Amino acid sequence: MPELHVDAIIFDMDGVVIDSGDVYERHWRNWAAEHGLDYDARIASVHPGRPPVETVRVVAPHLDAAAEAARFNAGLDASDDANAASAMPGAVQLLSGLPRDRWAIATSAVRVVARQWLQHAGLPLPTALVTVDDVKNGKPAPDPYLMAAGLLGAEPRHCLVVEDAPAGITAAKAAGATVLGVQTTHRPEDLGGADYLALGLQDVSATIDGSGLFIRWQPPER
Repeated sequence: MPELHVDAIIFDMDGVVIDSGDVYERHWRNWAAEHGLDYDARIASVHPGRPPVETVRVVAPHLDAAAEAARFNAGLDASDDANAASAMPGAVQLLSGLPRDRWAIATSAVRVVARQWLQHAGLPLPTALVTVDDVKNGKPAPDPYLMAAGLLGAEPRHCLVVEDAPAGITAAKAAGATVLGVQTTHRPEDLGGADYLALGLQDVSATIDGSGLFIRWQPPER
């Protein structure tokens, strides 16, 4: 199995540690219908990994992105969709075994939704949780991963980021991190920007070392 020695590991949330099912697709389909937009043609390939404000800027530049994103996030918060959130295979075991000062989550969700979903899924809340509320520019900008590394007191180049979406991979690489792409929501060919690939966290393990972590994973069979 391949192995990396890193100072810290940073996880995306949706599609990496949490299975949110079709929650985002359902909310984006509703939003698209309200604005007369074709979800499949305009939005489906854009929103994964991006915060709503960035998605709106791309798919509907004529709209007030901040206002639309606020309304979208409020709809998520007001819904009972936290009940649909579950831990991805391997997530509970991996996260529970990591030192709290050696891992973080950097997500495009708002903080209240991220905390609700993590708690409902039975996952530990990280000491370092970076949400879209905390950064000026969300993914694919590097800001979330730069902030997460900073909160952990680590250099981004000494961090491993685990991502499932092209926008998140772009963000992590721009931050200077090494990226392990997991094939949970996208095809392998869509994750070409990642340095390494695994099927999911069930194939990832971590060994604690005094100065960091040894991360091992099983590459997908070709």
